[in-house]
Amino acid sequence: MATAPASASPRSSGLLQRFLDVLERVGNKLPDPALIFVFAMLAVWVTSVVLSRVQFTDIDPRTVVRDEAGVITKSSPIEVKNMMAPANLTQFLARTVKTFTEFPPLGVVLVAMLGVGIAEQTGFIQAGIKYLLRLTPRALLSPMLILVAIISHSAGDTGYVLVIPLGGIIFAAAGRHPVAGIACAFAGVAGGFSASFLPSSLDPLLQGFTQAAAQFIDPKRQVNPLCNWYFMSAACLLIVSVGWWLTDRLIEPRLRAHLPIDGEKDLGADLNQMSEVERRGFLAGMSSFAVLTLLLVLACWPASSPFRAKDGGLTAHGAPLMESIVPLIALFFLIPGVIHGYVAGTVKTHRDIIQGMAKSMNTMGYYLVMAFCAAQFTYAFRESNLGALLAIRGADLLKSWELPGGVTIIGIILLSTTVNLLIGSASAKWALLAPILVPMLMQLGLSPELTQAAYRIGDSSTNIITPLMPYFPLIVVYCQRHSKKTGIGTLISTMLPYSVCFLVLWTGLLLIWWGLGLPLGAQSTYRI
Repeated sequence: MATAPASASPRSSGLLQRFLDVLERVGNKLPDPALIFVFAMLAVWVTSVVLSRVQFTDIDPRTVVRDEAGVITKSSPIEVKNMMAPANLTQFLARTVKTFTEFPPLGVVLVAMLGVGIAEQTGFIQAGIKYLLRLTPRALLSPMLILVAIISHSAGDTGYVLVIPLGGIIFAAAGRHPVAGIACAFAGVAGGFSASFLPSSLDPLLQGFTQAAAQFIDPKRQVNPLCNWYFMSAACLLIVSVGWWLTDRLIEPRLRAHLPIDGEKDLGADLNQMSEVERRGFLAGMSSFAVLTLLLVLACWPASSPFRAKDGGLTAHGAPLMESIVPLIALFFLIPGVIHGYVAGTVKTHRDIIQGMAKSMNTMGYYLVMAFCAAQFTYAFRESNLGALLAIRGADLLKSWELPGGVTIIGIILLSTTVNLLIGSASAKWALLAPILVPMLMQLGLSPELTQAAYRIGDSSTNIITPLMPYFPLIVVYCQRHSKKTGIGTLISTMLPYSVCFLVLWTGLLLIWWGLGLPLGAQSTYRI
């Protein structure tokens, strides 16, 4: 799996490359990402005006109330809200600032960049990369990066603000195409979102919806939070292997052939050389990192630790440790970065530190514009109930087809994949789909654990090709740091092979896993 030589031209390699080139050209002719969100929001407004006049009979699963025997006692049909009605339009305007400031990716990115930016400006990250390159062969950078990206799932959104931009820096330092490094990391963080051998907050979050939906049919039915753990651990190996092959054999050769790098002359620089003062600075910074890690472990260790959730868990959804992960990331880069800077001589006074923070924020101006537009679209789409209507109609259509079990599971995956192009949040989608899909498949004899596993495959695979994903504009910004010519079409055409291969092979793995009768996870079954 060595990297294909830079001289290899992918343009003559067949239909796939020509298709990706066409996709890139068409995609790059689209308006700026910020305007795409604006146009999408206007489309939501107009559509909501039309559909708000329609009375739907589809039951909104979020309004269903059942008694202890599982009998429905209350429910309401789905209603599309007219977003251009005076009251709703006034509410939209009144919430504009709050909608922007509460946009989930915004605070995550800015706070993390304060610390990461200092570590980059003082040279701490660069020094760490030099050590990393000494330990990791150039040909193994891709699997190593994907693996780190997958592990980052256990720490919330860490991968988006840390692993993905570092992927570009690491590849550039190794003389490889930096956009390929970003794509590789993006594939692991978002495309392999559900694949991990480490439990994360996503497991209990989805399990809560799955169990509640299963109890519609069987009020005593319990679902273990780790009901998909074994299968998702195996999927981790699949994502790493497939992502490695695609990055080295297809993605990077194609990018080298036609996507110029700004500052190409620095791409293949030998970064194995480290000055003595730089080495001392890095060791001092890493020593402070170790001290911070020890202090955090000691703070989390007691059963009464304020970092623990009410049930004593550290990684459960809503645990203070998980909610503090972004400021902790900032601190774990800020303090070692400052110490490295003082010892290595890249920081002279405290003003250098503040200037370093300001410089890292200067690069985020374009992202702020896109985040503002994305936040307004997301609010309008959510409040209008258009996404909920599409999800409910898609699930009802799948139910009406009455397909065999294996085909139904594939249908669940494809439905999740389609809905994922419109609704980014994994929990929001499953909150809508679980009350429909889980009872439906239980009536066909298929277990809630199997339905949840199918959903997670579809939810992950298309994260990396939808511009409506909240973090997608940020990835474009990361790419443009290395190549100004990168556009939406460039990123989508780059990520499409990952998306398709993950979807097909991951689905195949689930069917094989099921056929062999291997357990999906703790206390899991295939049939009820």
